Amino acid sequence: MNEATLGGRAESLAQAFLGEQGLNIVAKNVRTEGGELDLVATDGDVLVFVEVKGRTRRDFGLPEEYVDRRKRQRLVSAAEAYLNRLPGLRASCRFDVVAVDFSQAPPALHHIKDAFRPGD
Repeated sequence: MNEATLGGRAESLAQAFLGEQGLNIVAKNVRTEGGELDLVATDGDVLVFVEVKGRTRRDFGLPEEYVDRRKRQRLVSAAEAYLNRLPGLRASCRFDVVAVDFSQAPPALHHIKDAFRPGD
């Protein structure tokens, strides 16, 4: 499975999973000046920016370990650009990660709520 196919499959699984958890997906694959946001959701009155990471092997770590400091900084920049597009929006926000482990069947999903905060 190539990287684009893997990413798309991981995002589809994450979207369905988050929906089952009560989150409402409001946007996907949002490109901003700051970068790309995989999923944007609402959880009650909280706006949630979701990074989805899928891996087929664990040789080099768990999928969530790929959301490193540099990636977190890009996600914060992308989220800020997204919020700037919505003047007047005053929502609480958080950053979640959904890790999809394709090394087992069926794939295992791990949802990390409030995975990091700006400045982490």
